[in-house]
Amino acid sequence: MHYKRRWTLALAICVVALNSVLGVAAENVSRLPETADSSADWVSLQLYPPIVELSGKADFQNIIAVATRRDGISEDVTDQVTWNVQDAGLITLDQFRAKPQADGNTCIVASWGDMSASCDVTVKNAGELKPVSFHLDVMPVLTRAGCNTGSCHGAASGKDGFRLSLFGFDPVGDYERITREIGIRRINLAIPDQSLIYLKSIGGVPHSGGKRIEPDSVYAATLLNWLESEAKLDATTPPTCTHVQLFPPQAVLEGEGATQRLVAVASFSDGTTRDVTHLAAFTTNNERSAAVNDQGIVTAGVRGEAFVMARFDTHTVGTQVLTLPQALQYAAPEIQGNYIDQLVLEKLNKLRILPSEKCTDEEFLRRVTIDIVGLLPTEDEYREFTSDQEPNKRSRWIDRLLKRKEFSEIWAMKWAQLLLVKSNNQVSYKAAFQYSSWLTNQLAADSPIDQIVRELITASGGVFEKPATNFYQVERDTLKTAENVAQVFMGIRTQCAQCHNHPFDRWTMDDYYGFASFFSQIGRKTGEDYREIIIYNRGGGEVNHPVTKKPVPATFLGGGRPDTRGKDRRQVLAEWLTSSENPFFATSISNRVWSHFMGAGIVEPVDDIRVSNPASNPALFDMLGQKLTDYNFDLKQLVRDICNSDAYQRSTQTNESNQLDTRNYSHALVRRIPAEMLLDCISQATDTRDKFRGLPDGARAVQIADGATSNYFLTTFGRSARTTVCDCEASTDPSLSQALHLINGSSTQGKITQGKLINHWLEQSLSNQEIIERLYIRSLSRRPTEAEEHSLTKMIADAGNPQIALEDAFWALLNSREFMFNH
Repeated sequence: MHYKRRWTLALAICVVALNSVLGVAAENVSRLPETADSSADWVSLQLYPPIVELSGKADFQNIIAVATRRDGISEDVTDQVTWNVQDAGLITLDQFRAKPQADGNTCIVASWGDMSASCDVTVKNAGELKPVSFHLDVMPVLTRAGCNTGSCHGAASGKDGFRLSLFGFDPVGDYERITREIGIRRINLAIPDQSLIYLKSIGGVPHSGGKRIEPDSVYAATLLNWLESEAKLDATTPPTCTHVQLFPPQAVLEGEGATQRLVAVASFSDGTTRDVTHLAAFTTNNERSAAVNDQGIVTAGVRGEAFVMARFDTHTVGTQVLTLPQALQYAAPEIQGNYIDQLVLEKLNKLRILPSEKCTDEEFLRRVTIDIVGLLPTEDEYREFTSDQEPNKRSRWIDRLLKRKEFSEIWAMKWAQLLLVKSNNQVSYKAAFQYSSWLTNQLAADSPIDQIVRELITASGGVFEKPATNFYQVERDTLKTAENVAQVFMGIRTQCAQCHNHPFDRWTMDDYYGFASFFSQIGRKTGEDYREIIIYNRGGGEVNHPVTKKPVPATFLGGGRPDTRGKDRRQVLAEWLTSSENPFFATSISNRVWSHFMGAGIVEPVDDIRVSNPASNPALFDMLGQKLTDYNFDLKQLVRDICNSDAYQRSTQTNESNQLDTRNYSHALVRRIPAEMLLDCISQATDTRDKFRGLPDGARAVQIADGATSNYFLTTFGRSARTTVCDCEASTDPSLSQALHLINGSSTQGKITQGKLINHWLEQSLSNQEIIERLYIRSLSRRPTEAEEHSLTKMIADAGNPQIALEDAFWALLNSREFMFNH
């Protein structure tokens, strides 16, 4: 098999070509230009929270002051400003903490240099001392101390004989277990400070969890105060926390060691607010760049970005923190391009990152053709595009590709993966084929995505006659169906909330079972053809809450409870799901589209949208969703915007400032071509045909309808098994099996032999140089470099048999990273 020559050829191609195409171009690294220092240009001073509301004698509110420079750098100047209270008789201000004295309205003013800022203060019920609430005071202390986490008493079976609900999702049950399970041991009303729950928490007696709170802390005082007040449960249903705000909403810190105080404010259903900074649990997703302590103080580390989160009750909120080196010199490039480029560059400017240059015409042609239609440019298309001198040729080429049927086939395949189109014991091959064909036809007809989703959610009838009804035959379990709808169409993973409130998101058990109630009345029966199942609305059936054992009314995720009496609940859900009232649908769909073309979602993974997994560019994330809505969910319009952007058309070559950036689109990402598209590209390059079940000879792998139909190549290269709706099922991760299959398998050498391209060209009396050029254009969409052509020409001449040598060169090209990756 001429292995020695083949490896020599492959090495020559890889070393010469890939270093220039895929690597960092050392000669073209952009150096950060130096500019005049503008660090003294402070432009604003703000107080947080901007509005202070105090209710009750024991209430308080911490206040911080943040100054911002013209270049976006922020600084916590809380301890540098001069504080003044307009009416000192209403509140006291000590150590940046406002406490009520008398009812009324006043104002706090902070002065710093020639700048000032103020916040309004409202005081109510200043003389009222509210009793300690188990729900509002004791439960937050237990959560803050970590008593009800999964590693402690919040575990499913508890710990050391004591169990609490995970993160406090069942306060009434927790109260019963604390006060009733083992008599006077956990609480001692006669001698409150001898209660076991108090002594163990302060380390007064041996405790496997160790000391959780200090004896002189506000947490210990709250717990003891509750015990001294006879450890009562709230007499009436207490107000619930409706939302939490974290201030400041963004911080840009300069220099390692710079700090920023955070303030968390909770709002309740009775209209009151509360400073919960001392009760919130703070975390960060990047400890090296922005560490945060349990008091909510962020400390800057190495250059980077982080999302610092605060969790209180069932709510998790966060703030973006950017950290930059001290006195970093940076000249911001002019913001040009469409709305995508404006928002991307605004973020890059904040991070002081210079974007890479635009990719070459050859790189763009190959990249956009693979991304839009899943194929390589043909030799004729290559010559047509590269010879075109019009300045708008890239946008015209995008429009041309979007008109091809292959575009709808690519997206039909992607949706078929998410919708689990696959024959099995529940879904016949005929049903799976018709389901897939329905998806392809809908997309080929440019049906709006929201319309397709509504048809899926509301589908009724036979799985043969109405292919969309297979959505309810693929998954028959009510709870799993609800989970799949949330994950596929809103990018939300609700699975955690089945057993307890979600530990890293807002979703509660009430949310989970309320959403599942929309699917509790789906009926199924056998049609005249025993293979066909009829899906219908049976008008009855409920989902019971596992804690209360009572039916949970149908409830929108993050929304209200609609009136579903006498209606098909799925119809009610479908209207809300695809409407502007649902903030998740449009952004989730647009994020999936963005990820396909850019190699990484703005939220990544694309089906795990939550507060604790924030968007890398929140403004762009929201804008793409808004644009998709404005376009009436026309997928092609959004694709056109993305592919025409400078962000999409950037080179993979990095510069000094963006070498480590993987989330902000300062350069193009190198992406391995997905399994189906890669097989189609190999077949196209070698001029061969494949045969798949149910499809004619020569059909493309992306056209395979049934997820159960596959071959060794597709399985090895990560084709989705379609067993779950997780986007991760389709993998592009490299493996040893893939390399061995390309080297020794039939997908390269077998197709080269079968296609007989080399034979055909030699019969046409083409020279070795001409054949080499055609091989490069067919495979890599570029001409060989002078060094590559010289090296290959010499090797072929030395081989003695030009046909075998040229086939070896073809084999080496198909095995190169440059072929297998989109760049």
